Amino acid sequence: MVKHLILWKLKEELTAEEKQKIKQEIKTGLEDLQGKIPGLMEIKVQIEGLASSNADLMLDSTFTDEEALKGYGVHPAHVEVADTKVRPFTQIRLCLDFNQ
Repeated sequence: MVKHLILWKLKEELTAEEKQKIKQEIKTGLEDLQGKIPGLMEIKVQIEGLASSNADLMLDSTFTDEEALKGYGVHPAHVEVADTKVRPFTQIRLCLDFNQ
């Protein structure tokens, strides 16, 4: 199995209300990919960090193998969510992929 973890920081110019709405839309969009992408075993998005956090949200996903992760990256359903709900609103993205 392969883990795919992403931390995002939203753009600073967004208001607190905008950030909350965007985080919920990202969560819904990404978690709705469950069952739609081959090899995607589990996908969760955490949007309620503690005050000590310096990231706004986190993606925690599990794939059957590295090939499934590569397929996810280019899958049209994922690209649609990334291009419309994530990339326009984020300023920092950190990724860690590893074998579990």
